[in-house]
Amino acid sequence: MARELPAIAPGVDAAALINLLATAILVVDARGLVCWLNAAAGDLLAVGPAAARGRPLGSLLAEGEPIESLIARSRASGEVLAMRGFELAPSARDDARYQADITMTPLTGMPAPGSALGAGAVLVEIADTTQPGRMTRDAALLAQQGGSRVMARQLAHEIKNPLGGLRGAAQLLERELPNEELKEYTRVIIGEADRLRALVDSLLGPARPMRREPVNVHELLDHVYRLARAEAPAAVAIERDYDPSLPPLALDRDLMVQAMLNLARNAVQALGERGALTLRSRALMHATIGAERHRVIASLQFEDNGPGVPAELGETIFYPLVTARADGTGLGLAVAQDIATRHGGIIEFDSRPGHTVFSLLLPMGGRHEQAA
Repeated sequence: MARELPAIAPGVDAAALINLLATAILVVDARGLVCWLNAAAGDLLAVGPAAARGRPLGSLLAEGEPIESLIARSRASGEVLAMRGFELAPSARDDARYQADITMTPLTGMPAPGSALGAGAVLVEIADTTQPGRMTRDAALLAQQGGSRVMARQLAHEIKNPLGGLRGAAQLLERELPNEELKEYTRVIIGEADRLRALVDSLLGPARPMRREPVNVHELLDHVYRLARAEAPAAVAIERDYDPSLPPLALDRDLMVQAMLNLARNAVQALGERGALTLRSRALMHATIGAERHRVIASLQFEDNGPGVPAELGETIFYPLVTARADGTGLGLAVAQDIATRHGGIIEFDSRPGHTVFSLLLPMGGRHEQAA
């Protein structure tokens, strides 16, 4: 049934009170037009009150039809209806997507702040659940990274010992062979043994301690841009979109270039002969990495319009030796994730056909808060 809300105590400004809420609140009239929204709703939808009023709520979203349909059903039935885990994308921002729980409540006998409503008005509550979901996913990625390290060490131990014996035996055999033609075969064995040893070393990630220093991340991204541009096919466009407000970060320059280059190469290889890759930098406020809430973090994004990550690889994409390419080693993303976690960061990804973003999230220093 439609809910008749009680009056607020005398002297209490309802609009000011609702504006303090972290939950996004909107009111749509009988025609489905927004007639009021609080500050949290404006922030979530990236629109000001004046620009939002008088517009259908669905027009403020990239995909507004499901919400418009739910509003109509709530209005017609007079019942409170909810939608959980809705993927919400503001039409005013093409780089923002949220997970949200949405509740529709038909209103009766209660004017919205600053408005006189007739029958058919609906209160819309949008609770952003992106952060809790991201924290859960980050925890899974960090656990996955820990498992990857253990697996890599065990695999390296199992491979290196017999590989060393194989190489040594080939060297001894080479000394005993009577002619150069036969020695070519032992050199092939030694060369392949060295290649496999290098592959195993890559599984273990960088062995040396980190050497942090203040680094301009845009200089690193520009370096990666030039390398990726030189390697990419002519029909692959590579663009840059930087946030100039990012300050220098305390990073190991060489390791971070390796991580960024792995992400860029992964995107270029996914595109094939044509497509677009964008290297983007942004500052994110009050964001989490794992269980740590930071006042501000740097988000270095590698966005491509390729086919996307295969669904069957979504849960294991950062494990070593996991790859969708027949000629791939499956080490690029695993090594990049290892470098990110050594810097206190993490690599997340969001992928669907035509839109894939790998985000390298790095703390920007200063005090951080324990996430709830």
